[in-house]
Amino acid sequence: MISPTRLQKLAKEHGTPLFIVDHDALRKAYRTFRKHLPRIQVYYAVKANPDPAIVRTLFQEGASFDVASMPEFMIVHENIKRLPAKERQEWIWDKIIYANPTKPTETLEELNQYKPLVTFDNLEEIQKIKQHAPNAGLVLRLKVPNTGAMVELSSKFGASPGEAVDLILEADKAGLGVEGISFHVGSQTTNFENYVQALNLSANIFQEARERGYTKMNLLDIGGGFPAPYDDTVKPFEMLAKVINTELDRLFPKEIQILAEPGRFLAAVSGTSVAKVIGKAVRDGKTCYYINDGVYHTYSGVIFDHCKYPVKAFKKGPTSLCSVFGPTCDALDVVSMAENLPDLQRGDFVYSVNIGAYSHASATYFNGFPPAKVVHVNQ
Repeated sequence: MISPTRLQKLAKEHGTPLFIVDHDALRKAYRTFRKHLPRIQVYYAVKANPDPAIVRTLFQEGASFDVASMPEFMIVHENIKRLPAKERQEWIWDKIIYANPTKPTETLEELNQYKPLVTFDNLEEIQKIKQHAPNAGLVLRLKVPNTGAMVELSSKFGASPGEAVDLILEADKAGLGVEGISFHVGSQTTNFENYVQALNLSANIFQEARERGYTKMNLLDIGGGFPAPYDDTVKPFEMLAKVINTELDRLFPKEIQILAEPGRFLAAVSGTSVAKVIGKAVRDGKTCYYINDGVYHTYSGVIFDHCKYPVKAFKKGPTSLCSVFGPTCDALDVVSMAENLPDLQRGDFVYSVNIGAYSHASATYFNGFPPAKVVHVNQ
């Protein structure tokens, strides 16, 4: 973690609001994932934070990538564009998955030249891929329990287990190759049983497919959901890894390639925000601070990601329960209604840690306020 002294120095040097990306923290998170889940090929979910410098660092670490749009694909492609054509194509096939189950026809037509691996979860998508991206390899997205996840995904994505093999056989009949199965247990999943259920469902689909004559699947993508250490209620990653490793070894032979799509787990710990107090008021007996960052900017995850980022002060002293508001002229711009902060003055800095995922990525220019300036350290 970047020291408080350095955070304040950076804020004075670059101004606020400031979004600081620590590449040492990024590398440490990646290596932790690889250490505890050695069988799994790591595909960074670019949507968590698509900053090209983050993608570059993970590329240098040997990561693969999960993309969900052509702009995300091209951010990754920038790192391999100078490779010889054959080597570049092999890298794309082995290291990128386009994990958005529903894709515009224009996107499929653009993707087709790269012969990518793409996900699907319905009959309409099979027909679309057949017509517009016949060179693609397919992975079936399976609907699995998302119980207890901070962000539930199963209502929007995933084929039901009962129709899974029918879809695989339909894709095969259309002349497309289904390489394997994917699932997602929901973002920031602290209920480890979700993974157990999803892995068992996937193993059953593999078995049913074999029994019905389809033997070409050789990969399982276990998606994302790996929880970032936002607070002490999040169980250690090592505990989840042990559960996953046990089920993988029990259910899937070594020749099945295992993929995962961590986004939050890698990006969250790399980001720290620093903002400045721009106003102060007392409302109904409670002190309210107004800062120059908010939910339309770095704290956008409060709205879009259902996440809370505790606001901390550099200043020491007795604390009281306070509210923290963003700078816009919208009552929705509430960072927190319950923060324990010391007596702050205009110009004092505050900060939030573990704010690297689904934050700056969804920042806007609403009300004329630009997103925070991004500064990279320890590159």
